[in-house]
Parts: sequence; C-alpha cells; structure tokens
Amino acid sequence: MIGRTSIKDIILLNISFAAALPNDSVIVLPVPKAGVAAAGSTGLSEEALRLLRAGASASRFEGEAGSVFSSFVGEPAQRVVQVGIGQGAEEDYEKAGAAISATLQTSGAKAASIDLSGLALAPTAAATARLALGAVLRNWRYDAYRTKLKDAQKISLSSLAIIGAPSGTEAEWAKAEAIAKGVMLTRELVTEPANIIYPESFVERCKPLADLGIKVRTLGKAEMAALGMGSLLGVNQGSVREPQLLVMHWDGTGGAVEKPVVFVGKGVTFDTGGISIKPAAGMEDMKWDMGGAGAVAGAIMALAGRKAKANVVGICGLVENMPDGNAQRPGDVVTSMSGQTIEVINTDAEGRLVLCDAITWAQQEFKPEVLVDLATLTGAIIISLGNEYAGLFSNDDGLSEQLTAAGKAVGDPLWRQPIGAAYDKLIDSPIADMKNVGPREGGSITAAQFIKRFVDDGVKWAHLDIAGMVWASKPGGTWDKGATGYGVRLIDRFVADQFER
Repeated sequence: MIGRTSIKDIILLNISFAAALPNDSVIVLPVPKAGVAAAGSTGLSEEALRLLRAGASASRFEGEAGSVFSSFVGEPAQRVVQVGIGQGAEEDYEKAGAAISATLQTSGAKAASIDLSGLALAPTAAATARLALGAVLRNWRYDAYRTKLKDAQKISLSSLAIIGAPSGTEAEWAKAEAIAKGVMLTRELVTEPANIIYPESFVERCKPLADLGIKVRTLGKAEMAALGMGSLLGVNQGSVREPQLLVMHWDGTGGAVEKPVVFVGKGVTFDTGGISIKPAAGMEDMKWDMGGAGAVAGAIMALAGRKAKANVVGICGLVENMPDGNAQRPGDVVTSMSGQTIEVINTDAEGRLVLCDAITWAQQEFKPEVLVDLATLTGAIIISLGNEYAGLFSNDDGLSEQLTAAGKAVGDPLWRQPIGAAYDKLIDSPIADMKNVGPREGGSITAAQFIKRFVDDGVKWAHLDIAGMVWASKPGGTWDKGATGYGVRLIDRFVADQFER
C-alpha cells in the first residue's frame, strides 16, 4: 500500500516553549488590533521597530486577526513577520497561528519564533495553545504522491518556538496536540484516493488506534449478513471490496459510566452513484464521501490521545458504491436490520442506507441515550448552506443547542434545519415501508427524516450533514485546499462540554 500506514507516523510542526529567541529563526511579532509591534525579548533595535511599524502602516496592516505583514530589517537581513491577533480572543490567536504557517510554510525558513513577551495584555494558556494549534493544522499537507516537487514548492517550516508563554500552556498544548493529531488522521483518510482507502484498508489504517487504549473491532460481510443488514449490504453488492463495520470504543471513565455516547459516520469510500450513476465531471471528488467516518475516527483518536474522561463509541459504516452486474437496481426492495423495508428509488442516495443499519446495530449493542451521526449525505445541504455551515437535524432541542455551541467554539459551525411530519410523509412508499428518496425539494430534510425512522424512542439523536464542509476548494481558516478535518474538533468539544466527568 502506498502512503502512510501507522498513526505513529503523523508528523506535526514541532512546537516548543522558550524563554529567549532561538538562533536562525524568523521573528514573529504579535500585533493587537490597532496596536503596534513590541520588541519583547527579540533584541530588535528601536530603529528596526520604527521601520517595521512604518512599513506595516504604509501597507495598511492594522492587526486584524490573521493578517500578516512580512519584511526584512538590519544587516545581515532578519526576516520579521508581524501577525495580527485582533482583540486577543482564543479564536484570534488560532487565526494568527494559521497565518504564520500559511506565510512561512514554503518560504525557505525552517524555524520561526513568536514572541509574546512584549504584549501589554498577555494571552491565556488556552489562547496560546490555540495559537500553536492553528499553526500546526495550517502547516499540514499530504505529499505522499508528489515525487517531483521543486525545492520552492516543498514545505520548509518545521518548528515554531513560543516565547513568553504563560504558565499552564504546556498542559493545554498537550491536549490540543492530541486534537491536532486526530484532525490530521481525518484529513489523511479523506485525502487518500479510493484505490488506497477502501473499507478494509480504512480499518487497517485505524487498527493502530488500539495503542492508545481504544478497543477496535470490526464486523465483516458475513457477520453483517447474519445480523440482517440488508440495507447496508445492498449498497455494497456492486463492489468487489468487502464492506466493514468499524467499531472504536474509548472509555476514559474506567467503567464508571455505563452507557456511552455514540457517533456514527458514513463511510462510502467511493461513490459512483451505482446504477444511478453520477456525471463523470467531478466524480473524483467522491473519494471523500467517507468524510463522516473519517471525522469519527479522528475524533476517537483525539479523545483517547488526551485521555478524555468520557465513555465514547465511534462506528463507521464502510462500503464502496459501484455499478457492476450485481449492483443494486432502482426499484429494488431491501430489508434493513430493524426489519423495516426500503424501496430503493435512487442508488445514489446510498449513505442513508448505510447509516440506518449502522445506527440500528449501535442502539442494540450499546443502548445509548445520545447518538449523533455525521455524513456527507446530500448535495442539497450545499445548495442550502453553501460551504459555511453543516446542516443539523435533531429530535431534541437541548442536544441541538449543545452541538451548535460546541461547533461555534471551535470553528466547526452548524445551522439547524427543520424536520417534521409534513416532510416525513414524502418518503412513504406504495410497496414498502419507505423509499430512500423524496422529491427534489427539501432533499436534505427528507434524508434526515429517513434516518430518524431508525432512531429508537427515547434516544436523543442528531444528524449532521457535513457534505459542504469536509473538502475545500480554496484555503480557509486552519486548512489549505483539500481536506479540512471538519467534525473532529466539534465532537471533541461536545464530549468535553457534556460528557466528561
């Protein structure tokens, strides 16, 4: 197999905490909104600072969070980057960290040092850790298949020293670093092509999570057939790749909490649409139709990595949707594990067919009180929300508010969408219990209504349609073009806020 094969191989931008400026390092000066650069412990002369400030002013640099002014001063020339920290909120520091990496990643500079000691208002330990997190995430790039990069295209930045970090920062960074590794695992899984990541190899890539204390097990095709997962298996029947149900269980409570919170991820490792085949243009993007499963795997890694005191299960329904001679046909009727029958109107509405069996199994196996699924489920949600928010559907107002707050805190935004009886009746079938699609209107809502039919009474459930969020066509926030890692930080924060003891 090409590419990385162990979570131990995840390489981060090296973060260190120093008392003084290391040698041969780019100097990074944080600048508050409408403030000026301060020398701190950098040793820059007042004349050098005067020139830096004059240049920044002439360039209309005003310290907005994440803005950058880069220049050289002195003899020999010293590269100095002024980076805006806005009002000094945690998210402002994260933007600043991301901007540092975006500016220096391929600049030729190997090391950078950001000096916090000159700030009139020192950041908190949490804000400083967010700065490091932003830098680490933005510096991530997956070059496993790029064999002819010119030197100017290669990543040069490998370390960031933080000078003047407040007490407690290293402990905060230890937690943030675990989250960063989880995000990177998700990005990697989403980035890999479908000839490398398919159900069985996805499982293999996640098996080393056991080294963190996660219980990892899988159900294969025969086991799923014996359980009656006709809905999930129907999606897979056109592929030569074996389906897998990946189960990852982290219990940081030592058994003190009986019922875990459960996250279920859609893992269609490649989606041709099946017999209802997609247009050729852009079909290559469907390698990331497993973004929900990727997010669940990365989140479980993050929680275990920081030793979260919570009982959490992550489940990934992994299939490939292909159109061979044995593929599921439009009009077929399948029986789900729940016993409910489904008329398959469109084989390209396959994610919900995978999720419904995975959710039924999760409820029977773990008896959760809270269950959240994540899926790149519909193009309709992108029409509704663009690439700014993931759609949130839920049967519980409190759960919706908790997830929305968690997403807002970490930059994984959610926007709640309606569900209800008027939408539910749109998926009634004349020959089965339901059909897998409704009319074109409200497509993301009827998809959520479909999933809701498989949620047991009394279970607080939320469905996150993340189709517009797992892949970016342009740089933004803490990511470059490509996989964003959306969902990992959302899950981690939600668990931290609501379930950690």
